[in-house]
Amino acid sequence: MKVTKWILACVVGGCASASLLLAEQWLMFGGNPQHDGWAREETVLSKSNVKSLQLIWKVHINSTLKELTALTAPVVAENVLTAEGHKDIVVVGGASDTLDAVDIDSGKVLWHKQLKTTSTPKQQPRWLSPNALTDTPVIELGGGTTRRDRTVHVISSDGTLHSLNIVNGEDRKPPIPFVPAFSKNWSLTLIDGVLYTSTSQGCNGAHSGVYAMDLNKPDRPISFFETGTAGAGIWGRAGVTVGTNHNVYAATGDGPYDAAKGKYGDSFLSLSHKDLKLLDSYTPTNWNWINRKDLDMGNDSPAFFHYKQWDLVAGGGKEGRVFLLDAKSLGGADHQTPLFRSPIYSNDDLYSAGRGFWGSLASWEDGQGKRWVYFPAWGPVNSKAPAFPVVNGAVADGAILAFEVQEKDGKPVASPAWRSANIRLPESPIIANGVLYVVESGIDELQADEEGH
Repeated sequence: MKVTKWILACVVGGCASASLLLAEQWLMFGGNPQHDGWAREETVLSKSNVKSLQLIWKVHINSTLKELTALTAPVVAENVLTAEGHKDIVVVGGASDTLDAVDIDSGKVLWHKQLKTTSTPKQQPRWLSPNALTDTPVIELGGGTTRRDRTVHVISSDGTLHSLNIVNGEDRKPPIPFVPAFSKNWSLTLIDGVLYTSTSQGCNGAHSGVYAMDLNKPDRPISFFETGTAGAGIWGRAGVTVGTNHNVYAATGDGPYDAAKGKYGDSFLSLSHKDLKLLDSYTPTNWNWINRKDLDMGNDSPAFFHYKQWDLVAGGGKEGRVFLLDAKSLGGADHQTPLFRSPIYSNDDLYSAGRGFWGSLASWEDGQGKRWVYFPAWGPVNSKAPAFPVVNGAVADGAILAFEVQEKDGKPVASPAWRSANIRLPESPIIANGVLYVVESGIDELQADEEGH
């Protein structure tokens, strides 16, 4: 019988983005371009045997911590043909411009790569702008006839894209500039040979927006959509999402909103596949209030999934609301009318740090055809919000909030179903064979010392 192994990355030296990953194809953050966090191929682990999970190895990754940044979320390729036979390989990036490949069976580091950088930052590092490697890598399967044709793509701190052979870490193509040097970019997403990332927080003077590189062409041309010269950053853990319709979806953070001037703070955006032209947008009617209260919507990457006759984009933000948007018309004719907007579930004190939904959500469809969405909520649950039929104790520090997508009055809604036990700042969840997995980060959400600095 095939034995399925799970790994916990970031066990040493802190985490930039912790995540549990399955030893199957898990090629990017969230598992696929739709970022639904659903491990569809898992059949061994189940509700009956998951209690037997145990640690089988741990490994130290040699990468120096930079500010609050250490390791990326890991990504996985299975059955890779190497000189020592077929291996399942996990790859993780390090803040100090490193990349490591680990043999999942043994925990042995197969190779360690120190990426070369060619420039220096204009600004000193700080907690929001660490001048570090911050993007979760992505694995490209390639079109070859053997399982050696696996390429790992990652952006180093100087904004250069590196494309490496997963077997030995050697360059498959010459490194090429992709994003502004020492900008803060988020998880890489790859579909049909087009690579995406997002930038935020103005690090080293970079503007916020979405970048795309077409790997199918020899010169690897780059497209850019700017969301704002000040603010409007896209800083959900998964970066941007690509639907099965090949449109690109992103949620932006605090910043000015003026569509006529191309400013899209606190909005959901739909962009074209390769050239990143604006197709559609949704901006809540209270965007100005959200902006003034520092309740960014761009800190939670959206997920794309199908439900009945709809392709849906689901998201949230620090305000703690659940949004369900029609992927074909995000905000209706006025760009401000969603299919569904929930009450506030996790931020009734409207605090800007450690409250609301963070990272990225997850979604799956069970064997009965029911569609579920799961949000990592930070802080206590709003006592005035609609009740969850199933609860697992009081929540003070955070929890996973589970909703069933249902149709009511001809529209999809997210109905509260259950909430987990207390979890101190949960990371992005993963679903496999009817079981939900989540890492408790346990970090200090205020990022401050005892004197408040």
